[in-house]
Amino acid sequence: MYDVVVIGAGIIGTFITRELSKFDLKTIIIDKENDIANGTTKANSAIVHAGYDAKVGTLKGKLNAKGNAMYAHVCEELDVHFKKIGSFVIATNEEEMDSIKDLYERGCKNNIPDMKILSQEEVREMEPNLSEEIIGALYAPTAGIVSPWELSVALAENAADNGAEIKLETEVLGIEKNEKGYVIHTNNGDIKTKYIFNCAGVYTQEINEMVAPRSFTIHPRRGQYNVLDKGTGSIVNHVIFQAPTKFGKGTLVTPTVHGNLLIGPDAEDLEDKENTSTTSDRIAFIQEKSRKTTTKVPFNKTITSFAGLRAVSNLGDFIIEESKEAKGFINVAGIESPGLSAAPAIAEYAINILEGIIGELNKRKEFNPRRKPVIRFMELTDEEKAEVIKKDPRYGRIICRCENITEGEIVDAIHRNAGGRTVDGIKRRSRPGMGRCQGGFCGPRVMEILARELKMDIKDIVKDNKEAYILTEETKQNKPEEVTA
Repeated sequence: MYDVVVIGAGIIGTFITRELSKFDLKTIIIDKENDIANGTTKANSAIVHAGYDAKVGTLKGKLNAKGNAMYAHVCEELDVHFKKIGSFVIATNEEEMDSIKDLYERGCKNNIPDMKILSQEEVREMEPNLSEEIIGALYAPTAGIVSPWELSVALAENAADNGAEIKLETEVLGIEKNEKGYVIHTNNGDIKTKYIFNCAGVYTQEINEMVAPRSFTIHPRRGQYNVLDKGTGSIVNHVIFQAPTKFGKGTLVTPTVHGNLLIGPDAEDLEDKENTSTTSDRIAFIQEKSRKTTTKVPFNKTITSFAGLRAVSNLGDFIIEESKEAKGFINVAGIESPGLSAAPAIAEYAINILEGIIGELNKRKEFNPRRKPVIRFMELTDEEKAEVIKKDPRYGRIICRCENITEGEIVDAIHRNAGGRTVDGIKRRSRPGMGRCQGGFCGPRVMEILARELKMDIKDIVKDNKEAYILTEETKQNKPEEVTA
C-alpha cells in the first residue's frame, strides 16, 4: 500500500510529488498519458506572472506572488531554464490607463514588489518596437519566463531520484473508499493508498466525483498560439500584455527562454476535453490582435502553432482542499492561470493540508534537491565541448541542425529517471525538432536512437500519444526484378 497517490503528472502533480519525496512517504504519481506534462503543461504561455492581476484575498492572489518568489531557486536546483525579464501591461487610451492603475493598486494589495507605471517615453525607451499608439504601461520586474514542460520533467525526475514512483499510461477508472483508505481501479490494475491528491487538470471534476458528490465543475477553455523562429524573441525584451477591457485581456507577445517569440492566446470555451486542434480563423484572430502591441512581428517566420486547454472552474479560484465527504482525498483543481506561476507555492500549500490530516511529516535526511546537471552542448565553451566529446563521442554527433542538438543529449534524455519514450517526449526534453524544420530532418534519426536505446522495434516508436504512430511497414520491399511496368 502507498501512503500517497498523486493523480496527474502535469506541473502541479509533479511539484506536489517532488515535495512529497522530501518526506518518509511511499509515493507514486500516475497519469493516463504516456509522458510527463502531456496536458496543459506542454501548451501554455510559459509565463511566471508577477501577481498583480489576481483578486485580493483569493488563493490565486496569495499563491501567485509566493510562487513567483520561489522560481529562481527551484529552477537553479533542477537546472531548468528560467529568466526574470519583467512584464508590461500596455495602454493605448485613457480608459486602458485607468485599468492599469487599478492593476497597480491590486498589485500593491497583493504585495507585488517594485511595480511602476511608465510614461509613453519610458515605454519607448525600454521597448522601441512597440506600437506608437501606446501611451503608458504597468511595469512589473518580477515577472519571468520558463520552460514548463522541462520543469515538470525535472520535478518528476528529481522526485524519482528521491524514491517516488512514476506510472504512466495508467488511467483511473474508479476509486473505492474503504477503512484503510482507497483502492484506485486503473487499466493497469488496482493501486491501494491511504491518501490521494487529485491533480488531473481538466479531469479533476470526474476524479472527484468518483468519491464524493459534485462540489465544483471544470470546463476546458482552449487557447491557440503562434511560435516564431529563433531570433524573433528579441523583438520585445519583456512579456507584453494588453490592458484588460470588457472584451477580455487581449493577446500577449513574449520571448521564450529559448529565443523564440510567442503570440497568443485566444480564449474559446469548449465541451470536448481532448480538443487541442488549431484553427485558421483563431490563429488569424490572435495575429490581428497582436498588432495592437506591435506591428513588427514577422509572421512569415512562424514555425508552428499549437493549442492548450485551461481547466476553468465554476468557483473562479483555485480549489485546494480536502474533500468534505472523503477523508484524505485532496482536490487540487481549477488550476488555470496563474497556476504555473503559483505552482511551487501550491505544492507547499497542499502538503500543509496533508500534514493537517495526518500530523507532522518526517523529513528524509537523504533528500537531494538537485538533479544531475544537463549537458547542453551548444552552451559550452570550445574547451568544455572538447572535454565532453573526449568522455563521450556521441556529443560530437549533431542530430538536430536547427537547434544543434547532439546524440549524447538525446541518449541522456532517454535514460534519466522520467526519461523520454516518444519523439515529442525527446523534443520537449532536449529540443530536437523544436527548430525551423520542426523535426523534418532530425525526426527519423531521433526515432532510430529511441528504438536502439529502448530496444524497441522502430515501428513501435510514436510521435506523442500511443495512437500517434509514424511508421507502419518498410518501403521498397520488392526486389528490382519483381517490379513490373
